[in-house]
Amino acid sequence: MSNTLEVIHLLEDKLKTLLSNYDFLKNENQILLQNNTILQNQLLEKEQKLVTHKKEFDMLKIAKTIEGSSTNTKDTKLKINALVREIDKCIVQLQE
Repeated sequence: MSNTLEVIHLLEDKLKTLLSNYDFLKNENQILLQNNTILQNQLLEKEQKLVTHKKEFDMLKIAKTIEGSSTNTKDTKLKINALVREIDKCIVQLQE
């Protein structure tokens, strides 16, 4: 009978340890999920800033080319042609 009680106590101790570990891991998982969400939001913000800065950089390149800089003239002409085509498409849509 004593042996059975020892086994039951041992089982109870192991169960308490297991439940304690479960609670710890559950809390840790929740913290990690929150950190993951925060990091994903930060990444999204950085990507949006990168897109914005890239657009600004492209506009600065165009402005420099229009000023008379000899570099990137081909890129500027292509960009202007693309913008003109886009404007033409918009005009056609407005006329319909």
